[in-house]
Amino acid sequence: MDAERSDVLVEFSDARWREADIPDAEAMVIRAVLAALQAGTPLGRARRAVEIGVRLTDDLEIQTLNRDWRGQDKPTNVLAFALEDDAPAFAGDGDSVMPLGDIVIAFETCTREAREEEKPMTNHLCHLVVHGTLHLLGYDHEVAEDAETMEAAEREILKDLGVPDPYADSVAA
Repeated sequence: MDAERSDVLVEFSDARWREADIPDAEAMVIRAVLAALQAGTPLGRARRAVEIGVRLTDDLEIQTLNRDWRGQDKPTNVLAFALEDDAPAFAGDGDSVMPLGDIVIAFETCTREAREEEKPMTNHLCHLVVHGTLHLLGYDHEVAEDAETMEAAEREILKDLGVPDPYADSVAA
């Protein structure tokens, strides 16, 4: 993936994200997306620059999106909305930036999970951003084999970002 030319647009729709104990949250989100783009590009596809939006919101908004788009009327930690199922951003000559999709992350759920798993909020947010970005690249975890592939990619990307394995036993860092 041409991560150097890719655009990451971060929107704080819930002010609590800016008030949370996440040093330079916007820069961290951008760094996580670009790392996932660089490492997670499916093999055999052309590399080109993409645009991804990341919306940091609340449980109410994500519950509405989850209900409307997935038929699940409950909040969740992260949703990813790819613009095309076939990931057309990998086709073509790579001369232009192509929209890939959006990632939405809920404050209350992310905060609760980080607390329950005894993980720093920064690390958990970074994991959710990487997870969402990999979904936009076509990764999934509906079947065990795909889940293992996706988790392995997440571990490697997060390791490069200095984030401990999110699937290891919860330990306060």
